[in-house]
Amino acid sequence: MKYMVIPEPGKVMIKEMEKPVLKPGEAILKILYGGICGSDLGTYKGTFLYASYPRIPGHEFSAEVVDVGENSLGIEKGMIVTANPYFNCGQCYSCRRGFVNCCTSNQTLGAQRDGIFRQYFSMPLERIYPGQGLDALTLSMIEPFCISYHATERTSVKAGDRVLVVGAGPIGLFALMAAKLKGATVYVSDMMENRLTKALEMGADGIIRTNKEDFAARVKEITQGDGFDVCIECVGLPQTFQNCIDAAAFRGRVGLVGVSKQKHDFAFTQIQTKELDVFGSRNALKKDFIDLIALVKTGQCQVKQIITDVYELDEAEKAFADLAHDPQSRLKSVIKIG
Repeated sequence: MKYMVIPEPGKVMIKEMEKPVLKPGEAILKILYGGICGSDLGTYKGTFLYASYPRIPGHEFSAEVVDVGENSLGIEKGMIVTANPYFNCGQCYSCRRGFVNCCTSNQTLGAQRDGIFRQYFSMPLERIYPGQGLDALTLSMIEPFCISYHATERTSVKAGDRVLVVGAGPIGLFALMAAKLKGATVYVSDMMENRLTKALEMGADGIIRTNKEDFAARVKEITQGDGFDVCIECVGLPQTFQNCIDAAAFRGRVGLVGVSKQKHDFAFTQIQTKELDVFGSRNALKKDFIDLIALVKTGQCQVKQIITDVYELDEAEKAFADLAHDPQSRLKSVIKIG
């Protein structure tokens, strides 16, 4: 079977390997679509915190079950599914308390272990979630939606909150969608005009153009000087973290989703002075996947609207290069594998 690998930063190769063999407790999946996550792009660019090489990227996907043994989980041959790509140890303190999404030795597909940009993949049955009739392209967007939804859960976004999403990439746009579903008033900040336009199309109540407007002045104008109840950081840069700290109201809540290798020197007493709640948000839980599959099935949110490009597996090198060199024209790129 074919697979895609990043042997070193800036290089993508298509190679061949043996198909996986069915093992007890697993199912063989034919991968249908795989989204290029920001972490995958960071691995390609050499900027991702957890990157090592060579690496098969990919962890947001849909698939068809092509081989599976008898099981009590209802996983059957022919099902269109997605899956939880965060592998936890089951033994650490986080796992023992049920916080399996932030296992101390977490291994996410495409990050700490090889991912799904290949034609077939063997996945433990308990990680597989039936698509409930959703089409394969839609299902490939469930995992990134879960990342953003989990952040709104961590920061307890509720109806009536004023929320600022910092960063209008795919994760930021899904955070916008999740916060709106919870009844919040949501503003989005970014430098890229095309992404801010998409945010408005997706229901943002307003935008902040960080390269053209005075950020502090706009926050003061929007909130009448009060600050935002919740700020969700979806970029992973020192300045965007600082923007969240600055924009948050006294007793506000800040959620950090972005990942970075960079360090930030800041006046940390701001956290004490404002009595801020600052939450890290990493990965997602099984409940997030199940809840969002059911939610998307109702038609309340159209997750495919952020997809701008679909490539064939043999075009993977072009897909990564296009996304790296022309982000102004692209939001979410997806690779059609099966």
